[in-house]
Amino acid sequence: MRKKLLGSLIFVVLTAAVMHAQASRTWVSGVGDDVNPCSRTAPCKTFAGAISKTAAGGEIDALDPAGYGAVTITKGITIDGGGGQVASVLVSGTNGIVVQAGPSDVVILRNLRINGIGTGINGIRFLSGKALIIENCDIFGFTTQGVDIALGTSGRVSILNSNISNNGGDGVRATTTAGRVDVTIDNTIVDGAAGVGIHAVDHGKIVATRTTASHSGTGFRAESASADAEINLDHCTAEYNTASGVQSGPTGTGNIILGDTKISYNSPGFTVSTGTIFTFGTSRINSNFTPNVGVLTPASPGQQ
Repeated sequence: MRKKLLGSLIFVVLTAAVMHAQASRTWVSGVGDDVNPCSRTAPCKTFAGAISKTAAGGEIDALDPAGYGAVTITKGITIDGGGGQVASVLVSGTNGIVVQAGPSDVVILRNLRINGIGTGINGIRFLSGKALIIENCDIFGFTTQGVDIALGTSGRVSILNSNISNNGGDGVRATTTAGRVDVTIDNTIVDGAAGVGIHAVDHGKIVATRTTASHSGTGFRAESASADAEINLDHCTAEYNTASGVQSGPTGTGNIILGDTKISYNSPGFTVSTGTIFTFGTSRINSNFTPNVGVLTPASPGQQ
């Protein structure tokens, strides 16, 4: 009996010590050490080292320019690389950042350079969580997706003021096996994707504003076996894409809605394979290298 009581007491003390060690704000530095408490004066060296010492809902901040390594995020947290894009995640043969959080968790990734150096798999992979916010990030050099949104239930993603370039698959790919994933992309450049720049697949709904998809296979594509993939473009640009600037289909169906969007120097400008491309008649579709495929459908004022 005494041994059981002693064991329980030790467990409580250790648990309390671990909980006490978690801070709401932690710090990383290129000259830090993961055995440190991750305080400002005794920072950790990697994001993976800091995350276990950061409380749920807390924040990890970078103190100086350095590579802070790949990390898997399993709770709501903010990782901020600091002003001037000082923090880097440099990976080879693996994913850069994996978000596999709980159903009520919100994860924020801000001011980061995520570099796959030509062999990394995905830059950011969002597998579970309530919401993911990507702000002021550069994501490049991965063999698959720059941002891979592959959920199993409903979720939300915001990509703001970012550059996603030179990836071997899609720049941004959004799908979920249940519910719906709502993606907002604003003031972002997606360039040099071997596949699709911005890609809505099953249950993916993307609203893009002031965003460019260029020098890719296809700029913007919506396709879904269940006919519920959609992209809404407002003041966007599709240019210099070799397969199509904007495409619905060809697998299953998908809808794209065009408003005040420029589509130029693609081969072709748009392709209606299956599904529908709606237009409000305010876009500029000109100077494409090959003839467009299919016809655009006038959008109604209440078009969803």
